[in-house]
Amino acid sequence: MQKFPMTGRGLQRLEDELRRLKGEERPSIIRAIAEARSHGDLSENAEYHAARERQSFVEGRIQELEEIMSSVEVIEPHTLSGDHVKFGAHVSLVDEETDKEATYQIVGVYEADIKSGLLSVSSPLAKSLIGKKKGDSISVPAPGGDRSYEILSISYG
Repeated sequence: MQKFPMTGRGLQRLEDELRRLKGEERPSIIRAIAEARSHGDLSENAEYHAARERQSFVEGRIQELEEIMSSVEVIEPHTLSGDHVKFGAHVSLVDEETDKEATYQIVGVYEADIKSGLLSVSSPLAKSLIGKKKGDSISVPAPGGDRSYEILSISYG
């Protein structure tokens, strides 16, 4: 079975979502289905069909989360060190064309959120960064043409 790297914080978020789905969403949907059934004819009952559709979505997400969590390998970035970029690193970059700076943490596929600065380890940018060190320039393929970045700093923790 393939293991997926993930930070402890990412795993905690998935566990929280699973707990919420099982403890809040699932019982709420069961109540909604029971109430919709009490209204009679199910063939034309939009509330019933909507609740069943929501139930299907929630059960699918629960199954997906349980599958992901069973194949996670937790890697804690604060236990890592070094001067090369690897999983868990916080990397500050500057775009060599626009001089715009950005900082990302390289995280697992299932915890990535670019708006929060969490960059998937499987993204083209992260793949280009892995193994590089401070001061290195990298080129990343992008839809509008290759982008060049310089690594300003690398930290763990």
